Amino acid sequence: MDVSTIFFTLVVLLVSARVFAELASRLHAPPVIGELLAGILLGPSLFGVVEPNQLLKLLAEIGIILLLFEVGLETDLKQLVRSGLQSTSVAILGVILPLGFGFFVSFYLFDLSFLVSLFIGSALTATSIGITVRVLTDLGHHQSREGQIVIGAAVIDDVIGVILLAVLYEFATSGTVSVTNAARVALFVGTFFLLAPVMAKLVSTVIKKVDGASAIPGTIPTTVVSLVLFSAWLAHAMGAPELLGGFAAGLALSRRFFFPFGRALRADPEFAHRIEEQMKPIAHLFTPIFFVMVGVSLNLRDIDWTSPTIWWLSSGLLLAAAVGKFATGFVVSGSWKTRAVIGTAMVPRGEVGLIFAELGRAGGVLNNEIYAALVFVIALTTLVPPFILKWLYREQV
Repeated sequence: MDVSTIFFTLVVLLVSARVFAELASRLHAPPVIGELLAGILLGPSLFGVVEPNQLLKLLAEIGIILLLFEVGLETDLKQLVRSGLQSTSVAILGVILPLGFGFFVSFYLFDLSFLVSLFIGSALTATSIGITVRVLTDLGHHQSREGQIVIGAAVIDDVIGVILLAVLYEFATSGTVSVTNAARVALFVGTFFLLAPVMAKLVSTVIKKVDGASAIPGTIPTTVVSLVLFSAWLAHAMGAPELLGGFAAGLALSRRFFFPFGRALRADPEFAHRIEEQMKPIAHLFTPIFFVMVGVSLNLRDIDWTSPTIWWLSSGLLLAAAVGKFATGFVVSGSWKTRAVIGTAMVPRGEVGLIFAELGRAGGVLNNEIYAALVFVIALTTLVPPFILKWLYREQV
């Protein structure tokens, strides 16, 4: 793809994202739905104007990392810690139930092989933290109690997903599972979460001093973006998803950051506010690219709509996927609506589910028909929950 084509593709992508998000908002739907639909229209599902390539995937990755940075920046760490036990319960149940239901439907009802059923069940364990966070942010509830529980659970889900993905990949290629390798991945991820916020906080003091001494504008966005990208690289190097690096950096720079030792590591609300204000335009530029690319990745033409197997398998997996995640909301205390919000917010699979499905197809585990059924389920679980959340929030939770 030449440079001029790339420029034109980016113009089409950014303008379409903005127009469809605006239309969705005016129709009282979450703006993220507009961006996802823009991707479906532009991608191979309909017009085929935009094709996934490495550059667009990179820009989309930067978008989700910056979105998670922004979320971390606005997160109340004390509230996140307080909801830790409930988030963990929601996350663990959100892995066990969809995995069990998906495996049961595939293995016992459709007589698929053990490995195929395991891949399908694992794909259903995913929770798209990007979709979930964006919807809650659009609705203004990402800092609510249920929002913090969902964010915490989605982060834990991503960590479990990485470990599960590593185990599955090893099982698919060698036919065995190494507990040592899985434990090593878990250890590296845990170490990253312990070290990254402290490191980012220490670096932020340097950024603050450099900004005060700089003779030219733009110090904060340049240095903070560098810090976020470094955190993402460090996360990947230690076996964690890159986007969690952005989240860790955001937490460390937030106004509500705290550590039980040393005033030097405590938050500076005024500086955190300046970071927030100067980073928002950058995040708002890159974030829509991610959601459009999720839509572009959903190739609905791959689905043989005339196949009875597709409909029956998709229906069974959709039920397993929806019930398995929705039930997680009912392990927390609160009103039925709070529980319903948490359960619904855990349902979107988005890009995370697609990664599992693509790994299964690329590894020769999933044939085209099963892959298409999974894509159909992932598409529905991505597009429908935002509307349900919007309806649930018509009245205050």
